[in-house]
Amino acid sequence: MWGSKKPEPPAKPAVPAQQEPPKPSVPPPLSISETRVHSEEVPPMNPNETFRPPAPQGGTPARLGQSLHVKGEITGNEDLHVDGSVEGLVSLEDRKLTVGASAKVTADVVAREVVVYGTVKGNLRARDRIEIKKDGSVVGDLTTARIMIEDGAYFKGSIEIDRGEKEADLDKPAFSRVATGGKSSAD
Repeated sequence: MWGSKKPEPPAKPAVPAQQEPPKPSVPPPLSISETRVHSEEVPPMNPNETFRPPAPQGGTPARLGQSLHVKGEITGNEDLHVDGSVEGLVSLEDRKLTVGASAKVTADVVAREVVVYGTVKGNLRARDRIEIKKDGSVVGDLTTARIMIEDGAYFKGSIEIDRGEKEADLDKPAFSRVATGGKSSAD
């Protein structure tokens, strides 16, 4: 016992140091807020700007189908063809409204041009012209520069021809202006 040493506890096996997994050579994906699209065709959109599809230039008009019913106000800057029913107001200041054969419009209308194949109950004001086709029906007052009513069409109301004359002259009855070539006897 003299020379004997107390045995040392067995040494713990060496644990290899944990290695970090290798880093990928591809950068991590960007978050949505960091994503950027580069394109020659589509410029980046201003986040404060609202997307508005371009209005058609000429081409085919917007269409309100036969099974659709609109109650309220329709405003726009493109031609419109209505085959369904509309109640309220239609305002297409510089555009054309076509009331299809199956359409029923109970509304006041303001447009550059109005063509009626169906039924309209309301006042029509067209800067350029109004046409009522042979199967068309209009009950209301018309104000326009030019008018065409085909044989067989139904119309009940008054017509005022507005050629852009002085406002004071427009207050006089339309038949007075027509009979005197646009001048009243008071002039």
